[in-house]
Amino acid sequence: MTSHLTRTYSAAIAITLLIVCTVSAADKPNMVIFVADDHGWKDSSVYGSPSAKTPNMQALADKGMVFDRAFVASPACGPSRAALLSGLMPARNGAEPNHQMPRPDTLSMVKQLQTEGYEVVAFGKVGHGKETEMAGFDHAQDYPKGRNRDGIKRLVRDYFAKRESDQPLCLMVGDHRPHVSWIKETSYNADDVVLPVGSVDTTETRQHWARYLADVTGMDAMIGEVDRMAKAYFGNDDYLFLYSADHGAQWPFGKWNLYDTGTRTPLIVRWPGHITPGVRSDAMVSWIDLMPTLIEFAGGTVPEGIDGRSFADVLRSKRNSHREVIYTTHSGDGNRNVYPIRAVRDDRFKYIRNLRPDCYHSNHSDIDRKDGAGAYWDSWDEAARTDPKAAAIVAKYYQRPAVEFYDLANDPDEQHNLANDPTFANQVKKMSAMLDALDGAAGRYSTDF
Repeated sequence: MTSHLTRTYSAAIAITLLIVCTVSAADKPNMVIFVADDHGWKDSSVYGSPSAKTPNMQALADKGMVFDRAFVASPACGPSRAALLSGLMPARNGAEPNHQMPRPDTLSMVKQLQTEGYEVVAFGKVGHGKETEMAGFDHAQDYPKGRNRDGIKRLVRDYFAKRESDQPLCLMVGDHRPHVSWIKETSYNADDVVLPVGSVDTTETRQHWARYLADVTGMDAMIGEVDRMAKAYFGNDDYLFLYSADHGAQWPFGKWNLYDTGTRTPLIVRWPGHITPGVRSDAMVSWIDLMPTLIEFAGGTVPEGIDGRSFADVLRSKRNSHREVIYTTHSGDGNRNVYPIRAVRDDRFKYIRNLRPDCYHSNHSDIDRKDGAGAYWDSWDEAARTDPKAAAIVAKYYQRPAVEFYDLANDPDEQHNLANDPTFANQVKKMSAMLDALDGAAGRYSTDF
């Protein structure tokens, strides 16, 4: 089957999600989109990790376009994935807290692609919970029982072996890795790994980070497996392959937070002959933009009233910018992690509003402290008793001010809150008003920015 792409396709999101779109009709590109679960944007060789071994992501990057400033709508699985499938911000599609289902009528991406003649298929964790079923895929199947880490390979292989349709194909594959609990066996030396900024350096911390990296590398290997199966099925590599993740790692200041470690995501798109290889883009894009981008590639009409905007022209190298502002939200996760936050970010600055600064910030990691997830927290508490630096990190995690403001050009790791610095008073005021406009009393999202 030969893929003819007159438009470029972009999409993505660290859960691992894979979309494969195949071309059998003229001007209908085959697409593969692979999405990871909880993969932090820095945690690959593509984005400069000194530790993570990710040769397949690197191979994609060498032959495709890397987005250095891609963001999710919300740093939790449910809201993030619903935003992808709807093109709407969480408050507008209904999936604002994690585990709250979106309104069925909002999940229109799959139906739009089907209208354009596509067979749309999902394997693994694509939507969150019932979101996959609600989205209306032609065929969908999660991991085999027990969340076998390599189960995706068999599902995709069997699907390709049995497929008879000549429709253009959009196959979405979501890898559960590197979601907790992390694999016990790891080839990483815990003494050698470089910990994320804001970590308390203990033996337990290093052991858990090494296990997380092992799952990142395992997921990376699956990217290569799926890509090879797609190439064998199509008979060539003339298809769009997109990799992304749903949000950052389940690590303090990552998932469930609006720092870049929580909301910034890897996004790599390859399409030989259509996307210039080895290119990096500074364009700011959001996961809500994936839906309209895919629909444009498919030759469809983007529905009115959604929050996302196609960035196909960035992929075509016709534009080098997209959004001026990125808006992100977090609300809660059932009766856990109830700590509502809103943020707005531009090229240089980020403004974060913690809506309940009178409450402690907390989530699954520090509450459950499970092996392969948050068990290192006991060692953080122990270190904080005698080490002022460790105590400061723990205090910063639990207690947040009402407003945080960061100069990302000079403080990319968001370590120095400048909210009360008179030098930035006007900028803080401006971005506060911008957040009010974006957030709105009804949770509406304006695309004017």
